[in-house]
Amino acid sequence: MAEIAVAGLEPHSSVDWPGELVAVLFCQGCPWACRYCHNTTLIPAEPGTIPWAEVAAFLARRRGLLDGVVISGGEPTLQKGLAEALSNIRAMGFRTGLHTGGPYPARLAQALPLLDWVGFDVKAPFDAYDRITGAPGSGAKARESLILLRDSGVAFDLRTTVHPALLGAVDLARMDAELAALGLPPSRRQPFRAEGCADHDLCAAACA
Repeated sequence: MAEIAVAGLEPHSSVDWPGELVAVLFCQGCPWACRYCHNTTLIPAEPGTIPWAEVAAFLARRRGLLDGVVISGGEPTLQKGLAEALSNIRAMGFRTGLHTGGPYPARLAQALPLLDWVGFDVKAPFDAYDRITGAPGSGAKARESLILLRDSGVAFDLRTTVHPALLGAVDLARMDAELAALGLPPSRRQPFRAEGCADHDLCAAACA
């Protein structure tokens, strides 16, 4: 039985994997504390609230109704049982997707052969990651994960949350240049969402 801490389950979504109708599993725990995070309740590394047996039973009832399953977070690669969970989901006949920022390259490498698609959050130029994530060395981890993703052949979407107080035009241009140097396309921009964000300064600046 897969050992991942599932803290939420979205029965159907058409936005978490573009072009696919999926269920989304939200994992508990993330090693980063991005200032614009809108799932802050999922940051603490705590036990999940939904047993895997309950997840499996739900998915069994959704065979033929969903295109796939996305594992999101929090940060799914924090979960030691991620690869096993993906294997179980594929064995049930579902395509598999993952949302990640890439903080654990080794665990991402284990998961990639079991994935059909990855939504990768590119935070900033690599040397500026710390001011977004609050975690020293996070840019180097993300870069390593992006290289693994590039070389895997798995379909992916690179996206960047933009708040003008955190990323300016120069930052974005430098970030895309770094991606291009790795042979990767520019990231797709997505606007900051105040809903769920615990950083009052960012929320106030967005509404100003």
